Amino acid sequence: MLALAAGIVAGSVASPALAAREPSAKLVRCGEQSCLRVSGHRDNPASIVRINGYAVPAEGDSKWTVHLPVDVVREWSAPNARTIDVSIGSPELQQESIASVALPIGLLADGTVLASLVINVH
Repeated sequence: MLALAAGIVAGSVASPALAAREPSAKLVRCGEQSCLRVSGHRDNPASIVRINGYAVPAEGDSKWTVHLPVDVVREWSAPNARTIDVSIGSPELQQESIASVALPIGLLADGTVLASLVINVH
């Protein structure tokens, strides 16, 4: 009975190997500008990678990487977005998997310009 309970608990814990297969995003430098590096895994190297619905050229086979200028990510995303949708499509099987990937904090935040700032000290 104890062994059965331990097996159920062990099976319900997320596997690090599965978590590693989820796409991820990181802010990097690419020349003079900042870029978002999105990377992940696909079972078929011929699968199409899409970011927010746009097909993007991915480098690599099973492990893939895409570099997008931040301005492009901003154009393809909702204002102040905190995530992007990354989809992997298999054309021959007509299947697609979609993951919501967290963006670096504040990447697409609206920069507020203050005309003045008043601070009252009591």
